[in-house]
Amino acid sequence: MIILKNNLQIAEMKKAGRITAEAMAVAIESIREGVSTWDLDRIIRHRIERCGARPTFLGYGGFPGSACISLNDEVIHGIPSRTKILHEGDIVKIDVGAFYHGFTGDMARTVPVGRISAETEKLITAARESFECGVAAFKEGGRMGDIGSAIQNRVEADGFSVVRRYIGHGVGRELHEDPEVPNFGTAGRGIRLQKGMTLAIEPMVNIGKPDVRELSDGWTVKTADGTLSAHYENSVALTDEGTVILTAIYD
Repeated sequence: MIILKNNLQIAEMKKAGRITAEAMAVAIESIREGVSTWDLDRIIRHRIERCGARPTFLGYGGFPGSACISLNDEVIHGIPSRTKILHEGDIVKIDVGAFYHGFTGDMARTVPVGRISAETEKLITAARESFECGVAAFKEGGRMGDIGSAIQNRVEADGFSVVRRYIGHGVGRELHEDPEVPNFGTAGRGIRLQKGMTLAIEPMVNIGKPDVRELSDGWTVKTADGTLSAHYENSVALTDEGTVILTAIYD
């Protein structure tokens, strides 16, 4: 069941989203060679709890970290670890949420460690711009396929592929709500987009093929062919004023 949000609920979601965005910002500022993914997770948890919120991911389905932190060919759900150390040329995917006053934010970014190749930079740009294309298609009266089609077309224009096994979702009082939000599809198809929808739109983009594999830890997902992957996500609401990014820092 799709749970539409009213203006007051969306305002509360923006508070949770701001805390999520602040945690992301301090984590990104801390990315450098020699830092572990455990260090980043600790920084994220401290920031969220200092704001009076709690990390949405901590304990979710048994997940042991406050954020999913994935490196290079890891697509999503990387478990923070003291032994995973950042090196020059790595790309780091941070996926984080903060639960506050009954609602959660959910966002992800892909960040380089020092200098990266031109192709890797192009991959990160494609993930971000495909998200922007998806948001532009998130319009009242449209169809869910409009979002997926816009994302897929942008990604494939650069010769990259969209992960199909994992997709976006509704977000609100729960981290994962209806509806499903695929990052691929056909424009004009799918459920009708309505005012009050709050979605986590999150393209996962691979340099190589879209296939992925899950590791034996039960969480970490890697590209099947070992190529790099990028991830970009925000929680977004459809309101009277159009689309609003909920996971942002508004002055």
